[in-house]
Amino acid sequence: MIRFKARSTEKEFMDDLSLDKDQIKAILKDIRLTNKWLGGNNITIRALDRIFKEHPREKYTILDIGCGDGSMLREVADHCNKKNIHTQLIGLDLNEKSINIAREYSHSYGNIEYRIKDVLSLEPEELQCDILLCTLTLHHFSEEQIHTFVKKFALLTNIGIIVNDLDRNKIGFVLFKLLSQVFMKTSIAKHDGLISIKSGFTSKDFRRFSRTVPAMDHKVMWRWAFRYEWVLTHPNT
Repeated sequence: MIRFKARSTEKEFMDDLSLDKDQIKAILKDIRLTNKWLGGNNITIRALDRIFKEHPREKYTILDIGCGDGSMLREVADHCNKKNIHTQLIGLDLNEKSINIAREYSHSYGNIEYRIKDVLSLEPEELQCDILLCTLTLHHFSEEQIHTFVKKFALLTNIGIIVNDLDRNKIGFVLFKLLSQVFMKTSIAKHDGLISIKSGFTSKDFRRFSRTVPAMDHKVMWRWAFRYEWVLTHPNT
């Protein structure tokens, strides 16, 4: 019997850095197309729009943690270009193959750069951003690691953090199991997607994480399809 009271500690195949580039490209394509169909990245875009409105700047530096093939940053770039919002976009990922795929797909975007980097190794004097994005990345980590990440995120940001991640939900689990048979081609994406949902969060989880950075304002909202949007902002910015 599958239980959802506590987060799963199962490892995802995608966390294996030995996967070859073609495998990674196919898996990330599955994830990208599913996100597009379900509108998952729009959650981050709408949260960005609210921050742009509440914290006007001439230009924003936006950092995407666990950027994968760069699809989130390309959507941000396209959206901001349409709205004439000037941005510098930086994607970080530990997987060199994912970064190479992101660079390949983003070659026509002059304001996006990618780095093979562990965010925990970054220091504020090395890289400061206005807004940090963390989309479908946080669930890969343990409770202890998440508290460490959130502290680091707070140090690296001038305005705030947007986390977009999965609701640990039985209905979402069953729906994904059905939909993945139709929309996903790779067995790894189907397998990892189910583990991801079991590794997802509840609103209580995010409220607990927020105590790690008590000086920041935070808001947790449930979004379709079975996502949570967790936005943290520095006061008086």
